[in-house]
Amino acid sequence: DVTFFDWPHVVQNRNGAGSIAEIALRAPGRESLTWWADHLTGAGIAHQGVITEGGQELIRFTDPEGQALALVNDRGAPGGIPWEQSPVPAEHSIRGIHAVKLMVQVLEPTASVLTDVLGFRQVGEYAAENIPSQRVVVFETGSGGPGAQVHVEAGPSLLPGRLGKGGVHHVAFRTPNDEEHRLWQQRIAGAGLGVTQIIDRFYFKSIYFREPGGILFEIATDGPGFAADEDVEHLGEQLALPPFLEPYRASIESQLHPLEVG
Repeated sequence: DVTFFDWPHVVQNRNGAGSIAEIALRAPGRESLTWWADHLTGAGIAHQGVITEGGQELIRFTDPEGQALALVNDRGAPGGIPWEQSPVPAEHSIRGIHAVKLMVQVLEPTASVLTDVLGFRQVGEYAAENIPSQRVVVFETGSGGPGAQVHVEAGPSLLPGRLGKGGVHHVAFRTPNDEEHRLWQQRIAGAGLGVTQIIDRFYFKSIYFREPGGILFEIATDGPGFAADEDVEHLGEQLALPPFLEPYRASIESQLHPLEVG
């Protein structure tokens, strides 16, 4: 999932050390990347075309607010189900998140949290796009591959980032149930990291902590899920609120802006 916050009047984001610098999304093949390149061009969005980086084919671009995005060829790996009402043909639809890229000045402390605390493993590296002498290290979890990667660009020349419009607030990792979620909270606390108490958001439960490079991580449960109070076939057609926000529905709805899809 990719969640957006409506924060008016914030400063422009500046990626740097302590930033989640890019979200890479999954496209189901090289033909889909070619389709997306034409589609982006037709929409007036600048891009470099299909390039190869770290052994992966991708298209890199930014959205109108400056958020850094990439579309990566996932070579047909299993993924999400396309939205039937999307204007994008189903055979080219985005299948989910491929990876996120973090930026830090010093690799080792962040790498230690990813590997020793969160159970990732280091699987490769490649040259950074803007500073070829700087490396981007790839970490994977579980079975690896699309949807299970974190890329970390590290170098002392990176200036501190500034979170703002077009930036990424945090990255969330998933865990299947409440019991494992509690164990993660205990494990992170035992590693000496400042972790929150478990927060019940009705649709899922969350904990938050910052890794040594200053980037905010979340671990969230899979359930109960967004179908807890809606028919899964009609998710997103109406504004659903958790019970603790329902008393404020009128106020919340009065501040929303219509979304146009097309």
